[in-house]
Amino acid sequence: MRIMKWFRRIWGKYGPARGLVIVEGDTLPEVMPFRDLVLTRDDGDDWSVGMRCPCGCGERIELMILRGTRPRWDISVSDAGKPSLHPSVWRNSGCRSHFWVREGRVIWCE
Repeated sequence: MRIMKWFRRIWGKYGPARGLVIVEGDTLPEVMPFRDLVLTRDDGDDWSVGMRCPCGCGERIELMILRGTRPRWDISVSDAGKPSLHPSVWRNSGCRSHFWVREGRVIWCE
């Protein structure tokens, strides 16, 4: 287990950064990209961000970014097209992963 945590930390820091794919509509696609985050946008309004859990369990994570929803996340995109999320993502079921997405990189909370 310690080796897996070590590998996740190193891969998140030095592996390829995640990008952002924008799809029209208010629902995530059935098939999610392997690494990239997906932003759903309907009539110019951003609805949610989705991704596969970076721990490797493959679970689908959907985070609401629509104003007025609770809980709610904010997304920003760098000039290089790399997404950052605020606050951190903490899964309260399944693998119970807790991490930040900063400039397309996963930063694990220990």
